[in-house]
Order: sequence, then C-alpha cells, then structure tokens
Amino acid sequence: MTRVGIIGATGYAGAELVRLLAGHPQVELTMLTSRQYAGVRFDTVYPSMAGHVDLVCQDYTLERACDCTDMIFMALPHQLPMSFAPALLENGKQVIDLSADFRFRDVAVYEKYYQPHKAPQFIAESVYGLSEVYPDRIRGARLIGNPGCYPTSVLLPLIPLLKHQLVQPEGIIADSKSGVSGAGRSPSLSSHYCEVQESFKAYKIGQHRHNPEMDEVLSIEADTPVSITFVPHLVPMSRGMLTTLYAVPAKAITADDIRQCLMSFYREHFFIRICPDGKYPDTRNVRGTNFCDIGFRLDMSRNRLILISAIDNLVKGAAGQAVQNMNLMLGLDETTGLRQPPCPL
Repeated sequence: MTRVGIIGATGYAGAELVRLLAGHPQVELTMLTSRQYAGVRFDTVYPSMAGHVDLVCQDYTLERACDCTDMIFMALPHQLPMSFAPALLENGKQVIDLSADFRFRDVAVYEKYYQPHKAPQFIAESVYGLSEVYPDRIRGARLIGNPGCYPTSVLLPLIPLLKHQLVQPEGIIADSKSGVSGAGRSPSLSSHYCEVQESFKAYKIGQHRHNPEMDEVLSIEADTPVSITFVPHLVPMSRGMLTTLYAVPAKAITADDIRQCLMSFYREHFFIRICPDGKYPDTRNVRGTNFCDIGFRLDMSRNRLILISAIDNLVKGAAGQAVQNMNLMLGLDETTGLRQPPCPL
C-alpha cells in the first residue's frame, strides 16, 4: 500500500484528489496539508466527505512528509511547488505537481509568463503528465508536471492529427469554455456569484498563460513550430469544460481518416471516448469522471475540420489525470480507482 500525501488539500483540485484517493484500492491517504485550515478535520471543511476521510489538515513540514508518505501531490498555486519539490525528491519521494512549475521544457518560456524559476535543474527530468500521450515516460518518472485543464482539452484531440500530418500546423483556433471552479477556491470578484450567474464572457484573450504551454507541446509533437489562437471563456456552471478546435486539413482527407487516426491513437486508453458520427461531446456526460469525449465534423465545403472535446476540468483537467499518472508511476492499471461512471443527469 502506497502512502500518499496532498499538499494543498482544501482547494478545489486538492479536494478532488482527496475524493478520488479516498476510494483508491492501492493507496492510503496519510497526510493532508492546508495553511488556512491547519488543525481542522477535512470533513469539517468538506462535509460531503464525512464517513470517508477523517484526517486532520496540518501545516506542511518536510519532516512530516518524509516520515509518513511515499508519494506527494502538490495542489498549490504556481511558484510554491518549485520551492518544495527539490527537498522531497532528494528524500526519495515521487512528486506530482498540479501547477505549471514543472510543465515547460524551456525554462525561459516559463519565466516569461510566470516568474523566475527556483529549481530549473529539475526541468529536464520532469515529465509532462498527459497520460495517454506519454505513458511510457510517466511510468519511469519521479517528477510529473500535471497538465492544465485547458491544455488537456486542446492537446488530446489535436496531437494525433498533427503527428500524422492530417491537419496543418498553421491557423489552428481553440475556443474553450470552462466552469467557474477553474478559477480556484479563493474568493475573487471575477468568480463572485453575481458576476458569473447569467453571464458568459471571454477573458485573457491572446494572453492566457496556458497558450505557451500548448504551443510548446504541440510544436514538439508536430516536429514543427505551432502557435494556436486560444480564447478561453467563463460559463455559469460549477465544473466542466468544452473546447471547440478549428483546423485546416493538410491534404485531401475523409472523415474516416480522422476517425481512424483518433481511434488508433487512443485504442488502448479507456478514458478517451470518440463520439459516433453525428454525436458531439457534452460536459454533462463527463461530469465527475476522468473521461475525455472527442467528436468532430469535417466541413468539406469550407475545408475545415471542427474538433470538440469535453472534460471535467477538476478531474481529467486536474486531479483525475494526476491519479492516472500516479497509477502509471506505481505500475498499476491506469484506470485504478478512476472507473466511476458519469451521473446520468
């Protein structure tokens, strides 16, 4: 039984980790940390977990982490994980970081969009945790940079098609909509109920920090520079993410070519579901699960491929993918503890 700790357990992504790991058959939750709720039982912070998790949240200390855990999840704001990770790694812990601190291959790109990096020596060995794309690298890793929710929804549909040169790398547009939980649990005016309810808006147009993360991964996989136009939107629902991608076919292709490419690439991966012809993803059908549903339409008259993906931003877009990565690192089936079916309504 692997002993697991979560640093930052009371944020939305951290709480999803607690929910998923509490029912995992191969791990034991042994440490939950929270600066705000130190000394408070987790099921007091989240009463829905009563009867499932009775651990008391604690302040983080390296000594405690080393004594009672084998693997650490860091569900913290950017910049904090790069301060904690080196000592944990040096003490033999495996680390899965849900922030952006270890996602980038190019430290200069990270520093341009975030802040100076305090542990650049670990960038080269960190593995980008897109579970279905890099499973072999993840299995041998001790440090994972878990992808963001927007990148997960964009990269999973696009990577197979770019790798097989079925779409042009130029002119790709990503139009993404996220539930409000993507903004995190800390109160802010932009996520206040009165600001969000009965409202639908774009934000950070052309300047969202996930854009360079996506560009870097797509460029690596396409083996040519890729720079997408990315526009995120906030929708008045608590969770869920729908992304619509527009790309130009690279050659004369058919819908069967697209379907075969996607089906072949993901044939061994339970959590990728390719929608039947004429059916398209709906956030309701992935809510609370680790599924990514992908659908498409090839518009021959306009020479445009339209791809649509749906994920739960807190599960496949954060905690669920992190647990999937943990499973791979531990040599388990990647679906262990994650096969919960979606709610019908």
